[in-house]
Amino acid sequence: MASSSSPEKSRPSAFWPLAAIVVPLTGLFARIEIRGAENLPREGAYVLAPNHNSEFDPLVVAVAVWRVGRAPRFLAKESLFRVPVLGAALKATGMVPVPRASTSANQSMKAAEQIARDGRGVIVYAEGTLTRDPELWPMRGKTGAVRLALAGDLPLIPMAQWGVQQILPRYGKLRFPRRSRVIVEFGPAMDMSAYADAPTQPATLTRATDALMNRITEMLSGIRGIPAPAERWNPSQHGQNETGRLDA
Repeated sequence: MASSSSPEKSRPSAFWPLAAIVVPLTGLFARIEIRGAENLPREGAYVLAPNHNSEFDPLVVAVAVWRVGRAPRFLAKESLFRVPVLGAALKATGMVPVPRASTSANQSMKAAEQIARDGRGVIVYAEGTLTRDPELWPMRGKTGAVRLALAGDLPLIPMAQWGVQQILPRYGKLRFPRRSRVIVEFGPAMDMSAYADAPTQPATLTRATDALMNRITEMLSGIRGIPAPAERWNPSQHGQNETGRLDA
């Protein structure tokens, strides 16, 4: 666990009253065990890329990031910023708005430049949506996290989490009262030097995304204590639709 917090957590902000509600509320459902806390930068911008296997895990990810010492900020659909009350909360906490059709490198560059300029971190789900893998392994990744990291020359931190599905199964119902053990692991920043020469090329983004998904899968395999499948689940090959933000 981190021994010190960043200025963005120690200084009064809109996160304080939200944390006073969300942290204990999440604690009613999850006993969060954090590993690799030292891998999340204490200051400066970064992109955090977690796996996604439950509608509840954004709360766990947010609490883990807050406990380590940083303020959790997610990419959020631009339309949500126009919702009364919710929109004000999103703006007050510095969430990053993304237009529904934001698929261009130009949009990614603008978002990354703003993140880097503000010295803030942003959380981007590596798969873009809930995994469709029947055993909840990470499926084929989206390029959004990699594109943001390369566009702004930001540290890309892989993250694996497991146990949240016991609280709220994917597309299921909340199980309460139930307080489950949840493991969250922050990995070391990815080495992106091999992709820096052509950061906007589709082939480069695909290779970098595959490397990111491999790392997240390896971490999840370690947490679960079982080997991952030899091939990653690809929804387009199983007749399923997939949605997400900052898709390739």
